[in-house]
Amino acid sequence: MTSTLADLDQGCRARICGTRPGGGAVRRRLLDMGVTRGAELLVERAAPLGDPIEVLLKGYHLAIRRDEAAFIEVERLGDEA
Repeated sequence: MTSTLADLDQGCRARICGTRPGGGAVRRRLLDMGVTRGAELLVERAAPLGDPIEVLLKGYHLAIRRDEAAFIEVERLGDEA
């Protein structure tokens, strides 16, 4: 089952399935930051008010706003124990 990165909770692991249409410049910027199909990520934490969220992706930490994370389709792999 796929969902978006914005839907994941802290500690969730996921694999990127792709991006949703309509992203335009946001999609291009995400690709430049390494958000590519097949990459695995871990949602590390969220800011106190829930935005932005921090993910561990390809060995680096990426802070991303939830509205941008909604463009990223992911498949859940499991939760951090």
